[in-house]
Amino acid sequence: MDTSLIVVAAVGFLAVVLSLEGLYNLWSSRSSPQARRIARRLEMIGGDMAAIASIERARENARMPRLNAWLRQLASGRRLMHFVNASGMNISPAELVTMSVALGLLGFVLPGLFAKPPIFGAALGLGLAVAPWLRVSSRRNARIARIERQFPEVLDLMSRSMRAGHAFPSAVKMVADEIAEPLGQDFRLLFDEMNYGVPTDEALARLADRVPLADVSYFVVAVLIQRESGGNLAELLDSIAEIVRERLKLHGKVRTLSAEGKMSAYILTGLPFCVALGVNLVNPGFMSLLWTDPMGHKMVGASLFMMLLGILWMRSIVRIRV
Repeated sequence: MDTSLIVVAAVGFLAVVLSLEGLYNLWSSRSSPQARRIARRLEMIGGDMAAIASIERARENARMPRLNAWLRQLASGRRLMHFVNASGMNISPAELVTMSVALGLLGFVLPGLFAKPPIFGAALGLGLAVAPWLRVSSRRNARIARIERQFPEVLDLMSRSMRAGHAFPSAVKMVADEIAEPLGQDFRLLFDEMNYGVPTDEALARLADRVPLADVSYFVVAVLIQRESGGNLAELLDSIAEIVRERLKLHGKVRTLSAEGKMSAYILTGLPFCVALGVNLVNPGFMSLLWTDPMGHKMVGASLFMMLLGILWMRSIVRIRV
């Protein structure tokens, strides 16, 4: 082999590797979780605190204010707002509903443009309409899981600070400064509300309303009872932290034991689609009756409906609440 060709290949390989390394370092210095956390801490030290955590979340009313106001008047709309706010995403309930409706209509109309049966439009429209809700739900569940892992550390930090002589607002401020997001942001908002004159009971109630976690509700109830009846709040926080840790430990064991059932559910759900795709690629005419014959459309619709029932059934079996 020509030596010059080997040299060119080696130089090209090194150039590609170094380019990828440079792109990774550039991303890591600006967009990695560590870089974002450092940037937030620097903004907290030298920036405007109101720009980081405002008392009123202006993003809820910044876009589509009329539709948001109308949703706020409905009980289901208020539940939707709590659902969206718990995800921590920069999206309003009105935007979520509008996006879901628009994607559903697009999915319903798109197969008709390619002369496909209406059942394809219904299936695609349903899938696209549900996609934004699944995205918000996934972000919400991930955020709540992070809060669950952070909460025992928050209770320990507050307990140690109060044993050292700090008052309850100072302990909340310490949590807001030392704990990372997402729970640090909620406690920062709690401290700002108390600092600007909101009664402590109301500020704590708003915290329980913002964070849809039973442990946070127990913490709020314990603090409110202690403020009425007195007692050692530091010992009470230690007890709650121990209970939360034991519950998380039990939850981990339950997840381990139910992992096999979840994997079976995933396989049984995806297997029919994978087999249908493989058969359609190998022998397209074998399954053509399902797309061309009216009875095939009914069979596909009935199969999808029964699969949906099976998915919900398996989900209820493997989902164990602790």
